[in-house]
Formats: sequence, C-alpha cells, structure tokens
Amino acid sequence: MLRSVILAASRSSQVERLVATAPYTRDVVRRFVAGAATDDALRVTRGLIDDGLAVTLDHLGEDTVTSEQAVATRDEYLRLLKMLAEAGLTPAAEVSVKLSALGQMFDEQLAYESVRAICAAADAAGTTVTLDMEDHTTTDSTLEVLGKLRKDFPSTGAVLQAYLRRTESDCRELSSAGSRVRLCKGAYKEPESVAYQSAREVDKSYVRCMNILMSGDGYPMLATHDPRMIAIGEDRARWFDRGADRFEFQMLFGIRPEEQARLAGEGYTVRTYVPYGDDWYGYLMRRLAERPANLVFFGRALMSKK
Repeated sequence: MLRSVILAASRSSQVERLVATAPYTRDVVRRFVAGAATDDALRVTRGLIDDGLAVTLDHLGEDTVTSEQAVATRDEYLRLLKMLAEAGLTPAAEVSVKLSALGQMFDEQLAYESVRAICAAADAAGTTVTLDMEDHTTTDSTLEVLGKLRKDFPSTGAVLQAYLRRTESDCRELSSAGSRVRLCKGAYKEPESVAYQSAREVDKSYVRCMNILMSGDGYPMLATHDPRMIAIGEDRARWFDRGADRFEFQMLFGIRPEEQARLAGEGYTVRTYVPYGDDWYGYLMRRLAERPANLVFFGRALMSKK
C-alpha cells in the first residue's frame, strides 16, 4: 500500500510543489541525483570511476510531448558522450536512455532516429547505450527498437522488469551471446493482469529470471539493492561458473554505497546508475517506491532544521 501511495504522489503536481519548495529538499536530491548540469554528471562519474565503479548516466526527463523537447534530449546525450570521451571516462561510463524522452509516445520514428544517433555517438566514444524500460504499454515498442539497433550496435543493452508476468519469456529471448540485459524488479504501477502485485511474487520472478540469464550466453546485469537477491546473484555466478567479466551488479547512485564498494572490492563489476538534470521529481518518487525505507532519510532531511 505504501508503494501505491508513493507512486500516486509521483503524479501529483501539488505534492511536487510541496516537495520542491521544502527547505532542505536540495540536500535530499543531491544524494540521489548528480546535479542539473552536464559538468555535474562528469564530476560524479569521475569520482565513482576513481573508486573502482562503472557508471551508467541518465539525463532525467520522460513523457516528452513536443519534438523540440525530444531533440533537446537527444542533443544533450550527444554532448554528454562527447564530453565523456574527451575526459577519458569511457568505456567505464555508458548511458541509459528512455525512449519516452525522445518522443516515443507521439512520434516513434523520431524516437528511433534520435536513439540511433545516440548509439552512433556512444560507439564513436568507445562505449554503449542501454534502453531503459518504462511501463508495460511501451515494452513491445522498446524491444522492437532494441532489435533494430542491435543490427548495427550489438552491444545495446536491454532492461527487463521482473514484476511483469511476461519477463521470463523475454529473458529467454534475450539471453543469447553478447546480449546485455539489465534485470530489475520494476518501479511503475501496473495492473494485476500484467504484473505480480506482492513483493514475494516479484522476488520469486526475479530469481527465476536471474537463473535464465545467468545460465544463458548473454551478459546479465543484476540491478538490485536487495541483500537476498545480491547473495543469490553471487551464488548463481559460482554455480554457472561466471567470472567477474561475464556479469555485473547495478545499483542506484546514493543507495547502499557501502555495499557497492564491498562488491567492487571483492572483484565484481558494479555499475552505478547516475541520473542528472532538472526533472528529478518523478525519478525520486519512483526510487522511494522501490525502497520505501528511503522515506526515513527523505523525511528527516525535509524536517531537519540544522
């Protein structure tokens, strides 16, 4: 129920105004978001790489409604990739892209052409792109775009969400050699007809999907902060004889940094998902919905007078 309340708040303009104007919101946002500018993204990326972590960068913004917004998002990714290459931060840093931010909802061709340009820029910079997954209504469209992109950019990554009932089948389809797949639990409110509703069922699905990916020929990217899922991931890596170069863990910027450091220190590849930009509210609310324990930190920061 708490998760549903948070997701409802993520769509409320009144709650957004309340949060955005609270005295200490900036301190909270800074924990989870690198900053507003490209330079902020590069600064945080450099620090994480220096600490032995890999990075994927997300320019915040989704549900774009005009072609001008979509083109501006594309251009920001092109600028970011150029700056990453010039700073010597690739290939340890890649980018994550939401097709909705490139116009998917109103012009699929524009979105495809834009993400293709981003993939070409990433390839030239010595890195790659992962296509973020959004709510279930866009899954087929996103996977169709993925298939087209992989013809010329085979390292383009997919994201699959374990709470969707279809995901086990998608994992089988995408577990072929060279296929990079990020497995996460899912952060959107979905109907019972397409998604598991209880945490227990989502966890069970995550493990089943993990088994498919870890036993396949692709490159699994286990996106989770759940200690149980991490432990199971370590166990499956041993069981399926996967070395540290054949899979990775992924976690969000600002969440469980000590665990990220521990895993990296034990030789695992750990990739931190780093968002940046002004459009932070929806992102932050989904992070709270994924892990409601973060509400404790958020509430303390908002109420603090120090």
